Amino acid sequence: MGLAAQDRSMKILVTGGAGYIGSHTCLELLQAGHDVVVVDNLSNSHEESLRRVQALAGRKLEFHRLDLLDAPALRQVFAAHRLEAVLHFAGLKAVGESVTKPLAYYHNNLTGSIRLCELMHEFGVRHLVFSSSATVYGLAEKMPLTENMPLSATNPYGRTKLMIEEILRDLHVADPRWNIAILRYFNPVGAHPSGRIGEAPGGVPNNLFPYLAQVAVSQRPELAVFGNDYPTRDGTGVRDYLHVWDLAQAHVRAIEQFDEAFLRAGVADPYLVMNLGTGSGVTVRELVDAFQRVYGQPIPTVDAPPRPGDVVGACAGAERALRLLGWRAERPISTAIADALAWQQRCAEVLR
Repeated sequence: MGLAAQDRSMKILVTGGAGYIGSHTCLELLQAGHDVVVVDNLSNSHEESLRRVQALAGRKLEFHRLDLLDAPALRQVFAAHRLEAVLHFAGLKAVGESVTKPLAYYHNNLTGSIRLCELMHEFGVRHLVFSSSATVYGLAEKMPLTENMPLSATNPYGRTKLMIEEILRDLHVADPRWNIAILRYFNPVGAHPSGRIGEAPGGVPNNLFPYLAQVAVSQRPELAVFGNDYPTRDGTGVRDYLHVWDLAQAHVRAIEQFDEAFLRAGVADPYLVMNLGTGSGVTVRELVDAFQRVYGQPIPTVDAPPRPGDVVGACAGAERALRLLGWRAERPISTAIADALAWQQRCAEVLR
């Protein structure tokens, strides 16, 4: 059916491997003994993160600076390596920006994914783990969100994730030799415990957690709380915050345990969808309070109108990942905050 046993090292292509989640996953792959080839256009990431990954792992990876839209350059990478699997992280990812630049998101995320899959087919690489998102659940009112719920999206970013999922499902139906795992994760936060790699967005952070970390260490004056009259415990939005290191480990398990996961699922065709989250929602104000407890300093906030495309809340039902991969989120929000602050204070400025 699929990949070899997990005690054998593999050569794995990681798209977007210099980014926040990708770099942590590359480190975990290297530490697990796998050979890693990274492609990244560095549009919102830094090559320095890959140098740090190699230093932490004590092993080398191979990096190619290129865009997935550049099919000839990507083909050269496939031709130069006997790749066995692909972890696909690459793509534009800011919800707010996607609302104002929908064509850029559709072109980049959809076309890049299609070209990647075309080359995988051409070179006989049919093992893919796709980085999807909880945004595919849209405005679901029932929590926690489970994999069998109806899908929709409230913004172009989420729609690109949903469309790519549908493309991959159709691809598998057309050719069942493809082994595909769709990982829908919620809100990755924190940094590597070493403080050497973490989230370093260019310009103003689009996501709450890195913005809040910058406010905490006085790099920004205050946090704007977008929306204060949602139907939640305190009127602010709810999210399921997942430590990025837990998330990286889930991706490695998905790569290593393709066969075992499908056997546990009891399905004939190797196409699986799994949520990755903690199963516990945190409001914006609760997150601010948690930052203040960990950092020991007040964090100024100001109320602001809700942003276009935002949803009230999202909380993962992650029982399937536990059953199929033996994976659960282990690190609490306080650890994620401490790691994020350590990263912010020590190293983040080097990568901006």
